[in-house]
Amino acid sequence: MDIVFINDLRIETIIGIYDWEREVRQTVSLDLEMAHDIRQAAATDDIQYALNYKAVAKRLISFVGDAQFLLVERMAEEVARVVMEEFNVPWLRLTVSKPGALRGSRDVGIRIERGVR
Repeated sequence: MDIVFINDLRIETIIGIYDWEREVRQTVSLDLEMAHDIRQAAATDDIQYALNYKAVAKRLISFVGDAQFLLVERMAEEVARVVMEEFNVPWLRLTVSKPGALRGSRDVGIRIERGVR
């Protein structure tokens, strides 16, 4: 299985359960590992056979930036759904982090895997 990845995709959004979190945009960071067979793209040097990571990133910036979530768990599930359905990704590993959300910690978050390897 080949992996296409995006690390530290930073997006401003509304996320959190506290009143103040519902009023200010916070930065979330996404790390994605997405299964994709790269052999045809490699053999042809043709983008149509590649998983277009720029298109994935642009879609997630738009989706997450326009959405509002209470929990990172919900955000993770929705991001996984978008990537798998819209980009035909059979498996992914996703980390959603909230940098600076917990005093004394660089970031906190959740990591999920969805689909079949």
